[in-house]
Amino acid sequence: MEAFEITAWFEADPATVYRAWTDPARHTAFTGGRATGKALPGNAFTAWDGYITGTWLKIESGVGFTQSWRTDEFADGDADSQVELSLRGEGGGTELTLRHRNVPTGDGDRYRQGWVDHYFDPLTDWLADGQPM
Repeated sequence: MEAFEITAWFEADPATVYRAWTDPARHTAFTGGRATGKALPGNAFTAWDGYITGTWLKIESGVGFTQSWRTDEFADGDADSQVELSLRGEGGGTELTLRHRNVPTGDGDRYRQGWVDHYFDPLTDWLADGQPM
């Protein structure tokens, strides 16, 4: 299994960034793929029209969260991976750190780039566009 960490900066306060990731309507708006599942520990969620599934494990409102996480590309025998997102406000913006653990061997680089291409870049654009929904 593999693990990696990515840190990115967003021109928005932590509460705004947090809501973008945890509110299904906002998540759908910035990624372009339908998301479901209220952010409460034990609740199931989906993202990217069901390509991603998992369970909310830990919620710290405005600060971060932890999820069990998998895509429909994981093999049936693969354990869920774990995504931990932490937010830290500074100077009117937010430093986001994403830790992704238990990624199937050989897929780490691809999933790392996927976070940038399908989450970090679109979130930057969505925030710059005034968070249209």
